[in-house]
Amino acid sequence: MQDRSKSRGSAAALFALGLGAFAISTSEFASMGLLPLFSRDLSLTIPVATNAITAYAIGVTIGAPLITIATARLNKKRLLVGLILLAFLANCMTALAGDLVLLVAGRFISGLPQGVYFGAASLVATRIVGPERAGRAVSLVFFGISVATIAGAPLGTYIGQQFDWRVAYAAIGLLALVAALALVMLVPQRSDLAGGPISNELASLRRGNVWIMVLFGSFAVSSLFAIYTFIGPLVTDVALLPAGMIPLAQMLIGFGIALGALWGGGMADRYRFRALVGSLIAAMVAMLVLYLLAGQAVAMLGLLFVSSFLLNAAVPSITVQMMHMAPESPTMMGALNMAAFNIANAVGAIGGALAVDAGLGMRSPVLAGLGLTGVALAIFAAAWPRLRRG
Repeated sequence: MQDRSKSRGSAAALFALGLGAFAISTSEFASMGLLPLFSRDLSLTIPVATNAITAYAIGVTIGAPLITIATARLNKKRLLVGLILLAFLANCMTALAGDLVLLVAGRFISGLPQGVYFGAASLVATRIVGPERAGRAVSLVFFGISVATIAGAPLGTYIGQQFDWRVAYAAIGLLALVAALALVMLVPQRSDLAGGPISNELASLRRGNVWIMVLFGSFAVSSLFAIYTFIGPLVTDVALLPAGMIPLAQMLIGFGIALGALWGGGMADRYRFRALVGSLIAAMVAMLVLYLLAGQAVAMLGLLFVSSFLLNAAVPSITVQMMHMAPESPTMMGALNMAAFNIANAVGAIGGALAVDAGLGMRSPVLAGLGLTGVALAIFAAAWPRLRRG
């Protein structure tokens, strides 16, 4: 009976951690679908409006290492609650933005807690269930990202289309507040959630291979964000589908991200770097076909799924390698992994915007993303002699 009660308590705590991950990730991914709405309302061009997307990614990139170091000694439960409350306030600020400056500021602050949250939540999940089930616990936390791409982002876009983009961000803020309450009530107070010495987190920052993987990861899946940032124009302007189809396109990308992560996790255990390189090469082929057939609605929707599946299949391999390179700094590695993921967000959004600004058309972000993933493979090839020794 006691074991069953403990199991239910662990499941409830993991649910709370996953709910926080869902709230934070919905804020990130819904912004891509809401991009045409807030750009029109604030009289911004699409390329200029992407600064809001980029600002979020920069917030994650800056916040991940700095907040991790600054809060190293803080109890991890209290840290998680504080991070989610910051997300709540930042999404409310976004909803109230009346110009580009306030919008960018709101999105930047929204990004600050993300990387730290996933690093700390992974550590808490591991401590709750024990090291023998750590992998499964961490995967459940990160599953919040998958649920956000499948359900949260399309729902946020739908709310924005039916009501207003401000209402969508307010709803996301409310979701973050609910997640904060769940963390307070369901995550237990434990002595092993106390903070640790800052030196442990700083140690990983002195390892060159860690930074190589951050750089590689920053370009590897940037294609995903080049496509996702411009999902609205791709659906309506290129495939000539109604705006109501944008949430469906987001769902297909979300399913690709979720299934790609599951498949890529198994491949990472079996094939390590080979799985990573193979999935990215296959993704480049899929994106080339997507670029060529983007004007054909059915083909475009199918290739959105295939491309996101193959791109996200590389992510587990990147994560595994970073954890292997600095096992004494799990919170920092989780934070840096999310930072790399969001640098990819910024790089993809900037690359796509530059392609559109150059007059290459609304399908050109796909081509820009393809080139960025090619850059990642070039970085990997140059660093391979060093990486295989580490």
